[in-house]
Amino acid sequence: MKAPPLAVAPETSLYAPVKRFLERLGFEVKGEVGGCDLLALSAGEPPVVVICELKRAFNLELVLQGVDRATACDEVWLAARLSPRGKGRESDARFRGLCRRLGFGLLGVDAADRVHVLLGPDAPMPRRDPRRRSRLVAEHRRRRGDPAVGGGSRVPVMTAYRQEAIACARMLQAAGQLAPRDLAAASPRAAAILQRNVYGWFVRIERGRYEITAAGVAALARYDDAGG
Repeated sequence: MKAPPLAVAPETSLYAPVKRFLERLGFEVKGEVGGCDLLALSAGEPPVVVICELKRAFNLELVLQGVDRATACDEVWLAARLSPRGKGRESDARFRGLCRRLGFGLLGVDAADRVHVLLGPDAPMPRRDPRRRSRLVAEHRRRRGDPAVGGGSRVPVMTAYRQEAIACARMLQAAGQLAPRDLAAASPRAAAILQRNVYGWFVRIERGRYEITAAGVAALARYDDAGG
């Protein structure tokens, strides 16, 4: 009878150790920003923008994700679990050579969640996409705290927009009908959030007056139960 296969930790288990590693280097780190598992900004203006993608093991898909992200940042890091016997892609000279040519850094996370720098991002990076970069920086800065664990893909991401919509819904739930200007403390984009009503949480009662819908009340209950 064959022994059951060893359980493999999900990508989200890499997020905390990699986040700590980059924070020790002076970066502010947040997860699941603009489709990136991890986005880190340095202090100062303009910031150094670092994107890190997480996988259970080093593989071609991880490299392809890095290629997709490269035009929106200053550095790309690829992080994965180190193989127990040291025979994974991280030990393959061809894999390291490819990442070196692309300019990607490699981080290996061991079983004790220690992060090892396998390769630094030293090579020249490809041509930048300034619009994509600026969208990532703006989302990182608007997001309150770090509500999303990087590496997850099966739950809705707590974006800055969702956070602001929740704040508006909570104010409406507490006060009843309000005008967009009354919600400025919740979000500077309150008027647009109410008018677009992406989640169906708001209803216009009369010109310039809104209240929360039953769907909005139910959503707030879900987020309260989840600690959001």
